[in-house]
Amino acid sequence: VPSATLMPGTGAYLVVGAIAAVVTFGVTPLVGGLARRMGWVVQPDERRVHTVATPDVGGIAMFIGFVVAFGASRLMDVFDPLYANFTEPRGVLFAATAIFVVGFIDDIREISAPAKVMGTIIAGVILWIYGVTMYYFRVPFLDVYILSNDWVPLITVIWLLGMTNAINLIDGLDGLAAGIVAIGAGAFFLYSQRLADIPGMLTQPNIGSLVAILTVGICVGFLPHNFNPARIFMGDGGALLLGLLMAVSTSVVGGRADPTDPGPGGQTYFFLAPLVIPLFILGVPILDTLFAIIRRAARRQGVASADKGHLHHRLMEMGHGQRRSVLILWAWTALLSAFVLYPVFTGSGASYIPIGAAMLGLVLYTILHPQIRRRRA
Repeated sequence: VPSATLMPGTGAYLVVGAIAAVVTFGVTPLVGGLARRMGWVVQPDERRVHTVATPDVGGIAMFIGFVVAFGASRLMDVFDPLYANFTEPRGVLFAATAIFVVGFIDDIREISAPAKVMGTIIAGVILWIYGVTMYYFRVPFLDVYILSNDWVPLITVIWLLGMTNAINLIDGLDGLAAGIVAIGAGAFFLYSQRLADIPGMLTQPNIGSLVAILTVGICVGFLPHNFNPARIFMGDGGALLLGLLMAVSTSVVGGRADPTDPGPGGQTYFFLAPLVIPLFILGVPILDTLFAIIRRAARRQGVASADKGHLHHRLMEMGHGQRRSVLILWAWTALLSAFVLYPVFTGSGASYIPIGAAMLGLVLYTILHPQIRRRRA
């Protein structure tokens, strides 16, 4: 059966995303006021770049926006195939609630790193119990692995731990994490829609597109309050929630694309395997996480130890302000997304010259910006 007959069109997804954005945008100021009354604020210190006490429980607004929009999709007839005799939506909702609660508790009273990891593992187990998992793991140029029941829970938890830590670590400047996730989730939504348009390519019904557009919506709704100068931070509650939503959308789309179909672009598509594409799209936070692990291991520090060696800190040390540093990293996420989506939509990998030129221009802008040159002089 063609996948287009089983799932709603792009318009329905955009309506749900808009609901998530509007609700999050409207609720965020209320959450900020509550946070100030309750004392849920983070004070400036030598590691942070903000200069005034700021509420850090914006994840509450993001979670409310997610739940309301998720409920709205349940009431829309076009999404009936996704909810009929299908346990995955409940699994996503329960796991998102669990991981948000862990992050929220850490925001208001601070819990240990092992406790946060255990909370993330519990959320991963919930996803596994409700079947929100990948089926295939394709290694570029090597082989396709059909995951056995013994491996599925471990892979689900590892994928979730990787995504949540990547988003959490990049959340260091006003609007940085929300913007990167909005761009990345938007790119992955387009990718999932492209796969769904190819009959037999993607296992249906698939919750990945819905989760991706919900993620875009809550980020877009939160960003106006979070961009520099931020009036509220998402905190661990928001960062862990975004990490889980990205883990879900990437695993149920990338891990369920038919491994026997070379897809659009043939060998080019094979290299950019479905599970590799989100790693490119989220290249900024993932690289930042890898560098942080290497840096802290070299210093014999714990992985959870805080420092000021992240990509955004290095851009600021070069002389870029908060806003410009954030925009540079947003631009890298957009260019990496364009790089991997081009062959998927065109069926050709030949015309990378415009994207390559844009990347080179961004590098030169970062290094040779007049303000940087003045600072060196």
